[in-house]
Amino acid sequence: MRAAVIRRPGPVGSGPLILETRPDLHPGPGELVLDVRACAACRTDLQIAAGDLPAKRLPIVPGHQVAGRVAAIGAGVTGWSIGDRAGAAWLGWACGACARCLEGRENLCAGARFTGWDRDGGFADQIAVDARFALRLPEGFDDVSVAPLLCGGVIGYRALAVSGIEPGGRLGLFGFGASALLALQVAVHRGCEVFVATRSPAEQARAREFGAAWAGGYDQDIPAELDAAVTFAPVGDVVIAALRAIRPGATVAINAIHLDRIPEFSYDLLWRERSLRSVANFTRRDATEFLELAAAIPIRTVAEPHPLAEANLALARIGSGAVQRAAVIVP
Repeated sequence: MRAAVIRRPGPVGSGPLILETRPDLHPGPGELVLDVRACAACRTDLQIAAGDLPAKRLPIVPGHQVAGRVAAIGAGVTGWSIGDRAGAAWLGWACGACARCLEGRENLCAGARFTGWDRDGGFADQIAVDARFALRLPEGFDDVSVAPLLCGGVIGYRALAVSGIEPGGRLGLFGFGASALLALQVAVHRGCEVFVATRSPAEQARAREFGAAWAGGYDQDIPAELDAAVTFAPVGDVVIAALRAIRPGATVAINAIHLDRIPEFSYDLLWRERSLRSVANFTRRDATEFLELAAAIPIRTVAEPHPLAEANLALARIGSGAVQRAAVIVP
C-alpha cells in the first residue's frame, strides 16, 4: 500500500508529506481494514503537517474524512461484511468508561484518540479503524461527495447545536470554507436567515448561491442583529467581529481546533450574557444524526479531487485559500 506520511512537520511549501510504500494492513482484534476510495483534506491536516498542532506521534499518516470499503475484518467484530461501504472520521477511539463518555460527551474523553493525529489516517490506500467507530455511509452520495461530510459537515452540525440557533433564527457564519458551506445548508433547511462574513468575493457569491440572505466582508456591518454565530476562520479577530454582531444572551461558537489568538477586547462586547463557546470534536451520535440529515436534505458537496501524490499540493491550496471547494484525496 501507499501512504502520504508526515515524518517531520514543516511549512507545506517544503513538502512535509512523503509518499511511501508500506506493507498492506491486517486488522487487529476489534478492527476493520478499509480500502480507501476517498479522503477529504481538512485545515486540521494542514495544521498537523505544518506543526501548528503538535504531533501526537511521528511518523503519522494524516487524513480523517475517509470513505472506503471493508477489506478485512478483525476478531470479535460483528455487523460488518467484506465489501461493505464504511467511513472513518476524526474521533477514532474513546474509552467509554470515564465521566465524559458516560454522560454522552465522548468527544471530551481525556483518552480519546483521533484519526490522522493519534492513529494513521486516510491519506493512503488503506486504513485500520476501530470497528465501533466506523460509520455507515448514506446512499445517494458517491465516495468523493460523501468524504467532506465526515469532518467539516459533522463538526459544523455540532457547532450549530453549540451556538443555540433555533429554527427560523438569524445566524451568522464567519469564514466560509467547506465546513461553513455544509452548515449553511443545514441552517437554510431549518428556515434560518443566514448572514455570511468572508473576505473572498467568490465565497460571498457561493454563500448567496446556497441560500445566504446576505454575504459580505468582515469590515462590513451585518444588516441584522444575530441570534447566534459560528466562526470558522482560525483567526481571533473574526471571533471579535462575531461578538459585535450577536444580540444580548446569544452565543458565538468557535469552530476551530487551533486559533492564532483572541485579541484584547472590551468587556462590553461580552456583557449582557453573551457567550463564547468552543466546539471540540464530535460524537458518534453527532455523525449518525448529521449523515441521516445530509441524505434527507440532500446536502450538496463540491469537491476538488487530487491523487495521493498531490497531497502536499492539496494542503498548500487549502492554506493559501485557493481551494474554492473541498479538497479530496483519491488514492
